[in-house]
Amino acid sequence: MRHLTFVFFLYALSLSAQEKIEVFFDFNKAEINTTAQQKLETWIASNEAIEVSKIYGYCDWKGTNHYNDTLSLKRVDAVYQFLIKNKIKVLDNYEVRGFGEDFKQSKVQSENRKVTVFFQKVKQSAPEVLNFDDTKTLEEKFKEAKVGDVIVLKNIYFKNRSPRIVPESKPTLYELLCVLEDHPNLKIQIQGHICCQLVGDFEDISTLRARAVYTFLIQNKINRKRLSYKGFGITRPIHPIPEKSEQEANENRRVEILILER
Repeated sequence: MRHLTFVFFLYALSLSAQEKIEVFFDFNKAEINTTAQQKLETWIASNEAIEVSKIYGYCDWKGTNHYNDTLSLKRVDAVYQFLIKNKIKVLDNYEVRGFGEDFKQSKVQSENRKVTVFFQKVKQSAPEVLNFDDTKTLEEKFKEAKVGDVIVLKNIYFKNRSPRIVPESKPTLYELLCVLEDHPNLKIQIQGHICCQLVGDFEDISTLRARAVYTFLIQNKINRKRLSYKGFGITRPIHPIPEKSEQEANENRRVEILILER
């Protein structure tokens, strides 16, 4: 009995480690609609490293059981193909289920036409930040860098405890803009970091600062599909916190560029 209790505990623990996202489909359709696509794209952009373990499909009650079983699996396949196309890791032994209409249906029929993706976040070590010769231009640094490399944006400054970029940062921002214009296949993630706080980034300043750089690029006509952003707070400091000097604080308080594709 104790053994069964322990097994159940482990099973419950594994479920609790999983998260899920649901996307909804149009009536009698297996194609991903615009709303579902946008939700999936936002989810992908905000999750740096995930792996999918289950994909379940559902239908409303209209139609025969056989038809709905087939339709629910087609919806699963549409989501699976979308994940693979966007380079999301789906486990080789991932679980596929098409429930058709055989589940507890919502009274709101649109809520029954859905696919649920179960996933978990994968812990990754921080990518190595490249230490380039500071005499090199940003263009030269990007030419040397490979996919997965991280480049620190030098001379990016913000107002204190704020995402407002100060004018002194404009030359670096325009240099980054030129790199993206000259390399149209380049896709990047803008990463924000803060310094000095021992507990955490309660105001999410690191994300807001990364988004400020993202917004600058979007406003200057860089395709948003080439860009994403993420704040890491104090989780990836270059120097231990509390910092011993203003120089260490400045080096922890930074914006970096992760190269996703080139």
